Amino acid sequence: MKSHAAVAAELLGNRALVEEVIADMESSSLSAAEKALFRFVDKVNRDSPNISADDMKPLYDAGWTDEQIYYAITVCALFNFYNRWIDATGVHALSEEAQCEGGKRSAAQGYVRK
Repeated sequence: MKSHAAVAAELLGNRALVEEVIADMESSSLSAAEKALFRFVDKVNRDSPNISADDMKPLYDAGWTDEQIYYAITVCALFNFYNRWIDATGVHALSEEAQCEGGKRSAAQGYVRK
C-alpha cells in the first residue's frame, strides 16, 4: 500500500490527503462521490461475488458513469493481481525514501518499466 500511496501523493500533489484517506476515508476531505466510489471498490476488493444492482445505485446517484465504474473495477482487480504476485514472490518492502522515489517515477512514467 505504501508504494501505491506514494504514487497517489505524487500524482495529486497532496500527501496529507492520501494519509487522511488511508487513516479514515469516511472522515477524509474526499468528496461524497469519491467516497461512494471508494466504498464500492472496497466491496469489489473484499466481497465481489455479492455485488448487486443495489451496490451500483449510490455510484449512479453520485454521478459516476458505467465507463468510470468499469475502470475502477479493472484497476482494483489488476492491483489485487499485482499485490498477490508481489507477496507470493517474496519481494520485500522498500524504505520510505525508496517508495517516494518510486512514486515519483511511476507518477511520471506509469507502472510500465522499459
